[in-house]
Amino acid sequence: MSKAGLKGMGILVVILLAFVYEAKASTGILLPMLIIADIIAVIYYRRSVRWDYLKRFLPWMIAGVLFGTYVGKGMPEEIFKKGMAIIILISVLIMFAWERYDKSKIPDTLWFTGSMGFAAGFTTMIGNLAGAFSNIFFLASRIPKIEFIGSAAWMFFFINLFKLPFHIWSWKTIDLNTLYINLTLVPGIIVGFYIGLKIVDKFKEHQFRKFILVMTAIGAMTMICR
Repeated sequence: MSKAGLKGMGILVVILLAFVYEAKASTGILLPMLIIADIIAVIYYRRSVRWDYLKRFLPWMIAGVLFGTYVGKGMPEEIFKKGMAIIILISVLIMFAWERYDKSKIPDTLWFTGSMGFAAGFTTMIGNLAGAFSNIFFLASRIPKIEFIGSAAWMFFFINLFKLPFHIWSWKTIDLNTLYINLTLVPGIIVGFYIGLKIVDKFKEHQFRKFILVMTAIGAMTMICR
């Protein structure tokens, strides 16, 4: 449903998986699910992509992923969990602030693109949490909504595939057992994307997103205090 356009739900999924599994392990369990949803999204939005913006953003994101891989590899579970919760809270605060910010004032410069891209890459590796930072970049580009969604779909498809080897061989958070979990959830991913497409324009998105973000913030605080 998140990949279909229901903003805010993706970050809630991260929280729920972190509660069921260990924080670091949950990032590897979630990644193949995201890739499956990415494939569906890029097929659906295959004609709505701005490659020029992706060429500017993806190199910085890749650098952030590499840094996140290095930082997170030997990080103790407790520190990883608290760091992940802090990133979630920062993301939620950014999303709330975005409701009031004048989008016309967002800069479109190299330093801005680089900082947002690096932050997006780092946070997507640490907790699959790049949404807040990538959204800022695409809003700064001022492209139409459909190209926003399509470009983001292709970007996450590429970056999640790039992350896959690091989760398998460096962090060792993906193996046959986790892939079996993913396999059992494929029908839910497909159904969720279809339902998301049907309801994305029928919900009062502003109120729905606030509810999701409040629940996510509560979940992040619980992660810190556990």
